[in-house]
Amino acid sequence: MTASLASVLAGARILPVLTVPSVATAGPLADALAAGGARCAEVTFRTADAEQVVKAMAAHGGLAVGAGTVLTPEQAERAVVAGARFVVSPGYDAEVVATCRALDVPVVPGIATATELMRALRAGLDTVKLFPAEPLGGTGMLKALTAPFPQARFVPTGGIGPAHLPAYLAHPAVLAVGGSWMATTGHLERGDYDRIRRLTAEAVERSTR
Repeated sequence: MTASLASVLAGARILPVLTVPSVATAGPLADALAAGGARCAEVTFRTADAEQVVKAMAAHGGLAVGAGTVLTPEQAERAVVAGARFVVSPGYDAEVVATCRALDVPVVPGIATATELMRALRAGLDTVKLFPAEPLGGTGMLKALTAPFPQARFVPTGGIGPAHLPAYLAHPAVLAVGGSWMATTGHLERGDYDRIRRLTAEAVERSTR
């Protein structure tokens, strides 16, 4: 039986969402995130080095690394071979879901409407990504969706910053919150790993209040 995302995250409620331009930064980035208390990370498949970044960060050992922005079954396969322990997609794609199930890894499709959520639930999934969370209405959208679908769990991502964390984390249907503010492309280009560590530590601390 495929593990759930909840079991992979093992209680972690902050999910750094990373767009990493070069594999050379993967090791120092993993060190900074782990030093800040992160226990998981999502590496988006938006760069040429994404596959190698997943491989390098998965080898770190201190993080449960997943692949994000997965759009095709082929990308899902490459991500899992590289060491991804979960797969996240910005939308619902039946072929991506089927591939991840065949590979025995949790898949978290993105949803933006009740119709998409119904498709995911009907497919046997219980956790979805609300994306883009803030443009869709943030916690107000979550409350609207959980009224008719109390069984669903969410990983909100998209437009979320540290000021939004308390409201999302307080919602009982939220498994974890994804965000890119902890490690931006700018931080990586400047080599500002101490800043990444501090922002991660602040987010993790907020999640335990």
